Amino acid sequence: MKVYPVIMAGGSGTRFWPLSRRTKPKQFLALAGDAPLLAATVRRLPPLARPADTYVVCGPSHVAAARKLVRELPAANFIVEPCARNTAPCVGLAALHVAAREKKGVVLMLPADHHIGRPEAFREALAAAAKLAAAGHIATIGIRPHAPETGYGYLKVGPRLPGKGRAGASAHRVERFVEKPDVVTAARYLADGHYLWNSGIFAFRADVILEEIRRAMPVLGEQLGAIQRDLGRPAYQRTLARVFPDCPSISIDYGVMEKSQRIVVVPADFGWSDVGSFAALPEVRETDHLGNVAEGDALVIDGRNNVVLAGKHRPVAVIGLDDVVVVDAGDAVLVCRKDRAQDVRKAVDELARRGRDEVL
Repeated sequence: MKVYPVIMAGGSGTRFWPLSRRTKPKQFLALAGDAPLLAATVRRLPPLARPADTYVVCGPSHVAAARKLVRELPAANFIVEPCARNTAPCVGLAALHVAAREKKGVVLMLPADHHIGRPEAFREALAAAAKLAAAGHIATIGIRPHAPETGYGYLKVGPRLPGKGRAGASAHRVERFVEKPDVVTAARYLADGHYLWNSGIFAFRADVILEEIRRAMPVLGEQLGAIQRDLGRPAYQRTLARVFPDCPSISIDYGVMEKSQRIVVVPADFGWSDVGSFAALPEVRETDHLGNVAEGDALVIDGRNNVVLAGKHRPVAVIGLDDVVVVDAGDAVLVCRKDRAQDVRKAVDELARRGRDEVL
């Protein structure tokens, strides 16, 4: 079965400031290895999918960098959004491009900024989801939780579908989507055994998702229809520039998936992390025997569970501290408690308010 991966490479990645900047967001950083996250996402797909069938969706300020990073993709496979409008318009626009090639083409929607520890198991789960999608389902991949994580959304697993997918993978109806819980609720979900982490990875036929968008978000459906009429014609760019900025800014989860009756989930475990903040780096980078990530010219003395990224500019020493993040980017330094790593965007917002664009 041919599949069409679509990698969502928008977003500003403000939780990784000062490493991430407007011109170099999270997906362009090598946070979980030697390769930037976007390049790693593209290169773990073969042999399940060919580069010729793989798309990247990004904004105009990032398309040149994305093309340089993944030169194996044809230039025409970079779908450029005129502006950021969240994932529902992004998914719809990508589905139009795939439908132009194959009306019932199976789309794999993948975030560009996740880490996968076991790529072969990942491809097996994607293949199972693709098989379900070809049959008309909207399939998502749910990650089996191993901790009461409060930074992820959850899926409540419903009845099991009859039969098994490729590689013996089972699938279930999704009873409901659940927002990020507090720690007590997350612990209850873990003990319950019927909840999975929401990976944000989906498989669906292009025609099915466009139909679901028209049903759940009729205004967006009409806007996508206007764009579709000019797809492949000289007027396409003008129509896209006129229509897309007026599309509702809403996630595909809120706008469509939570309202759909076609959602099924493939439970999986392939070493997944959404690398959501500096606090997640110990999951994807080497640590010392005390749980410290110390890279560049970094030194940790009498400290545990710290993330210290020194870069090449100067030595950075952390002494007698536990659970802190210290990042030296040369022109800016971040210091915060590890449990506040999700709040880095507050510093970005304040710097923007102060007009410090040179460090953003």
